[in-house]
Amino acid sequence: MKFAFSEISIPKRGSLAVAIYADKAFSPTAEVVDKKTKGALSRALETSRFTGKQGDFLEIAAPSGLEVSRVVLFGLGDPEKLTTTDMETLGGSLVKRLNTAGARSVTVILDELNAKEFKTNEAAASIAGGAMLGSYRFRKYKTDIDEAAEPTLARMTVSCKGSATARKAFADIEALNEGVFLTRDLVSEPANELYPESFAGRCLELSDMGVHVEILDEAKMQRLGMGALLGVGQGSRRDSRLVIMQWNGATTKKAGKKPLAFVGKGVCFDTGGISLKPGPGMEEMKWDMGGAGTVTGLMKALAGRKAKVNAIGVIGLVENMPDGNAQRPGDIVKSMSGQTIEILNTDAEGRLVLADALWYTQDRFKPEFMIDLATLTGAIIITLGHENAGLFSNNDELSEQLFAAGKAVGEGVWRLPMSEAYAKQTKSPIADLQNIGTGGRGAGSIVAAEFLQKFVNETPWAHLDIAGMAWSKADKPITPKGGTGYGVRLLDKFIRDNYEGK
Repeated sequence: MKFAFSEISIPKRGSLAVAIYADKAFSPTAEVVDKKTKGALSRALETSRFTGKQGDFLEIAAPSGLEVSRVVLFGLGDPEKLTTTDMETLGGSLVKRLNTAGARSVTVILDELNAKEFKTNEAAASIAGGAMLGSYRFRKYKTDIDEAAEPTLARMTVSCKGSATARKAFADIEALNEGVFLTRDLVSEPANELYPESFAGRCLELSDMGVHVEILDEAKMQRLGMGALLGVGQGSRRDSRLVIMQWNGATTKKAGKKPLAFVGKGVCFDTGGISLKPGPGMEEMKWDMGGAGTVTGLMKALAGRKAKVNAIGVIGLVENMPDGNAQRPGDIVKSMSGQTIEILNTDAEGRLVLADALWYTQDRFKPEFMIDLATLTGAIIITLGHENAGLFSNNDELSEQLFAAGKAVGEGVWRLPMSEAYAKQTKSPIADLQNIGTGGRGAGSIVAAEFLQKFVNETPWAHLDIAGMAWSKADKPITPKGGTGYGVRLLDKFIRDNYEGK
């Protein structure tokens, strides 16, 4: 799908989309269109339930007085209360409605808005950005194509005053969305196609964008003492990998002093190991690498828009399989930190991968902070559902910054408590740590976060448990059914607002 921007004018072909405000108030362009069509818009509103609130749509086919094939009225509600996410949702919703209608092109006219959060040309760029996100489909393995169900919309033009500025703003949004698309692609891939070695190969492709990529094989990780990570993957015939991606875009000494570090859990398939998961639903465990997918997509987004920061992305890539060489409950492994870990449940494997990845990152790079992302616990879904990721941190400022960024882009996080009372549950009677808590199923997500904190030293750190967010069973305006790409936009916003160019 292609996107363009223009100054305001009524198109002579395709579809036209114009705004109606709360209580059926016409936008300036809607008034012009109503006059050209001799009151067709007014008559349509009189005989419909359309009120102009956000989410309202009304289609008028081939109105007399215009050369377009249809006019789509969209509700904006109170313009002063509009947010960036509202505009993105509008763009995604328009794409889905027009594809259903069989439209091939649309011009969306956005008159001057008196919104508090953004300028009109920024809103125009956000509409196109939301439309781009809403257009995503993972069709790589489909051979039986139903042409009648295929998307038809090939072009969207957003018309507004100051269209050149909107076009420039969209360039950054487009680069960000390409990072989201990479994450969605990775999370959607089946495990027979995306495994540690092939995932590392996908990361290596970012070298063409200026990202420096290193790949550590099992021999190198063995020499570094990464017994926790390697123990998870020892039951698979696929060798494990650790990938380090570096984007060096800082333009000032202050911004480049310490890199920003992002660490991702990349369990490319999780059977649970010897502590085998139930069969029903196990096919979904192909997305247990969602945290690594987000980190990889973020690195692509930062490189794509030439972000003025130095950022590190580290991902631990393994498969958790139950063969004769697999790790057993009761085994004890030694992590890179030197701490020993008693394995009580081989399905609590993600924290073992992150233990070595986090320690490696803070030890080698001495970063400004570390943020890890992981589809870590089913317990977080019980706690927060599919509306927010769980946030755990040793730093209040970092937590507040992430919360604000998540709210701004519609990718919510919610902070949960951490304390010594929870941390005590990670202590083993025969090793330094154990990989599940002593309290049974209670506070499972918190205890997992306390385990991770043992591997961050004094580095400011946040852990995002995205188990409820990386995959969706419902299709939404800007988020498809399947891999969501959650976290890329959240972290990009976090970086822009707090670190870029500073």
